[in-house]
Formats: sequence, C-alpha cells, structure tokens
Amino acid sequence: MTRRVVIGTAAVSMAVSLAACGKAGDGGSAGGGDGGDGKTIGLLLPENKTTRYETFDRPIIEAKIKALCSDCEVKYNNAAQDTETQKKQFDALVTQGVKVIILDAVDYKATKTWVQQAEKKGVKVVAYDRLAEGPIAAYVSYDNEKIGRLQGEALVKALGAGAKDADVVMINGSPTDPNAPLFKRGAHSVLDKQVGKIVYEQDIPDWSPDEANKKMGAAVDSLGKDGFQGVYSANDGMAGGIITALKKQGVKVPVGGQDAELAGLQRILKGEQSFTIYKQIKPEAETTAEIAVALLKGEKFDHLTPTKVTSLTGEFKNIPAKLYDAQIVTKDNIADTIIMDKVYQAADICTAEYKAACEAAGIK
Repeated sequence: MTRRVVIGTAAVSMAVSLAACGKAGDGGSAGGGDGGDGKTIGLLLPENKTTRYETFDRPIIEAKIKALCSDCEVKYNNAAQDTETQKKQFDALVTQGVKVIILDAVDYKATKTWVQQAEKKGVKVVAYDRLAEGPIAAYVSYDNEKIGRLQGEALVKALGAGAKDADVVMINGSPTDPNAPLFKRGAHSVLDKQVGKIVYEQDIPDWSPDEANKKMGAAVDSLGKDGFQGVYSANDGMAGGIITALKKQGVKVPVGGQDAELAGLQRILKGEQSFTIYKQIKPEAETTAEIAVALLKGEKFDHLTPTKVTSLTGEFKNIPAKLYDAQIVTKDNIADTIIMDKVYQAADICTAEYKAACEAAGIK
C-alpha cells in the first residue's frame, strides 16, 4: 500500500503527442504491416469518457512495449464504450494476423466467443484492468473488491461520528464492467455494517456522469434534501455529475469517488468531494506490456503473475494474474501521493480557481 511508483510527466506529454497521430477508431498504429510478422501487439481500450485511458494507460503501454521490443508495432483502438465497435476492432486484429491482443473489455460477458475463436487461431489475449470472459492468457488489474472496501471505509470516515445512523445513496458503475460489481460488493461489505442504511442505489450504464447527475437529482426528489447524509460514487467522473446535482438542490454531504482524476482532485481540495482512490496505473500498464511481449516471443512470464483468478461466471479458472493495491486520497495526502508520484504536478492541479485551496492544503 505504501509502494511509490513514479509515473512521470512524460506520460502526459506523450499522450498529447500520441493523440495527434491516432484518435479513437482510426487504428492509431505506428506504421504499416499486417500484424502477421510476429511483431505486432493489439491494444484495445474501452472508452474515452474516463480521462485515464488516453492520458496514461495507452502511452505507458506503448512506451514499455517499444522499450522491450524496439521493432514491435502497437495497433491501437478505442471502442468509445461500444461493444459492437470493439468486436470489429478485435476481429480485425485477428484477421490481420496479430498474435497478442491486450483487451480492456467494454462488456466482459460479450468477449467469451471472441477470445475462444482467437485462441483457435493461436492468438493470446491479455485482459487488462477488466477481466474478460474466455480462455484468457493473463490478467492484470487491481484487487477491485478491496478498492470497494477502501471506498466504503473512506465514506464512513468522512461521515464521522454520525456514520452509524447515516442514510447513504449508492451510485455504482456500469453493469457491463466486471470491476463494477466487485467495487459494489467491497463497498457494501463495509457500509452495510457501519452506516444506518442504503436508502437509494443505482447502477449507471457506461459510467455516465450525465446519468449519475440525473439519478442523484431523482434521489433528492424522492428522499428529500435531508433524506441522506452521504453518497458513494463508484468513480470520480460520476462524482462530478453527482456533486453538480447536489449543488443545484443546495445539498452538501460527503461524496467519494475513484481514479484520482484531475477534476476529482480539484474538487477534493475545494471541499466538494471527500476522497478518491488512487490506483497507480504505471505498474499495471507496464506489467501488461511485459506479459504481452513475453507472449509474443514465446517466453515464460510466471514471475509477473503470482496469483490465479477465476472469471466472474466461474467458467474459466486458474487465469495467471497480477493484482495491484490502491489507496485512499484525501486533501491531507494529495501532496504525498499524487504529486510525489508525479501523476500530476502542483501546477496542473493548482490553477487560478484552486490556488487558495492548494495553499490551504500545503500544496505549492
């Protein structure tokens, strides 16, 4: 939990330069070739509403693959939250002869037949961040149930002395994301015992901040402005929508999130959001790249996957996996986590609007 990993501002500047040569849906590949030369790795990310994918995950994975295999090519696509689009992208990689695909699935249940068909053609699939269904070669993510527990614990702490009698609203993640039920289960394991009761709960398709905003508005309408004392939000993007809805109704209660997004950190400093969960993306992304290159070269990667997991349906067992830890970030430790690890610099967070809040939190 105290492991410190430097992401480096290079990741951010790389993301900007990479964005210029490969937008979502265009293939974004670094060169020609049909992928059948044993030097191409496919990279399929699920969506671009959450800022992390284009800003961190993609450039870090691409840079690590290049560092390990200078003549390797990465064929990249982003599905923009559309399962059918991702299926076409996946099938195209298989048709082109790509032998290793890093897949962060839009809908984990939909991937079973894709991965099975790919396996028959000798294609290895590494599930990244979300555990896809099917005969996956390896899986790299976080202990997502534990993240849910951390979110629950942070909300209980934010509620303070009144936690045991507090009524809480839960706004959960997308039903098609296999991590969402794990976050939910982890959060429930804490909240069900340590708060009064859950008075309103919704899953939000596509992790949509707009939909979270609408559901929060509906919750206030049905419960009344004093009908709840805290809100669990599965991520920072939705927390933004939730806080906007609460402000509109003049309600101020603790709201938590996840992902340590820039806007979320700024809301935390301003006192609008209570906490976020910081997941170090660099080790997750680099380990995935290492496994993909090892698979491409036919090398062993057991040292990178110390655990085994079972797919959410229970059908696919003993999948080699690496699960990283995460930590709670509040106003008190942004400097010791996010800024120290160079995810963002103080200058990124402390724009004119947040300068006073940064100074109050000791961030310069």
